[in-house]
Amino acid sequence: MQAPHDTAQMASLYVHIRIVLGMIVGLGLTHLLRHFANLIENPKRKRIYWVHLGWALSMFLFLIHFWWWQFRLGHLVEWNFNLYLFVTLYALLLYLLCALVFSDSASEYPDYREYFYARRQWFFGLLALAYAVDMVDTWIKGPAYFHSFGNEFLVRNLAYIVLCGIAMLTRSPRFHGAFVSLGLAYQAAWIARQFETL
Repeated sequence: MQAPHDTAQMASLYVHIRIVLGMIVGLGLTHLLRHFANLIENPKRKRIYWVHLGWALSMFLFLIHFWWWQFRLGHLVEWNFNLYLFVTLYALLLYLLCALVFSDSASEYPDYREYFYARRQWFFGLLALAYAVDMVDTWIKGPAYFHSFGNEFLVRNLAYIVLCGIAMLTRSPRFHGAFVSLGLAYQAAWIARQFETL
């Protein structure tokens, strides 16, 4: 049996893991910012759609938030390869969502509105998966940490999963507009209330 790591070794290991996570988060942020800049530089190349931009902004916040809250994992868990693999796959899932928000295949569509509705099943399916994985990720930090958010955390994630399921099925602009508007407002409020400080 392998000897347990001391505190210094675990801290060093987590720095190593955060470098990998940081690379993935950095790629996702770079992808989003490159496409935001492209929209600014070429505003007439393809008509934008505010709902699509709203979800792109939501993914930007999700990545920033992910990087911030993962810092706690260094203090709350003992690392092994399975945990490292899980958290890395979670980060890769978020990167994949960023790649779907702004894809090179968008050039095949007349505007971002058509692109958004054509690819909504993939985007919202993976977003629902991300919120499910988020619950597991929070539980990894320990039952006490999971329950520290109260019932709101569980209700929030389950509500997002259900709403993503509806978003996969409907093309209603009214629903999608309300979903992204309320989702962004709640996302910002959640981060401000729960994660302002570590």
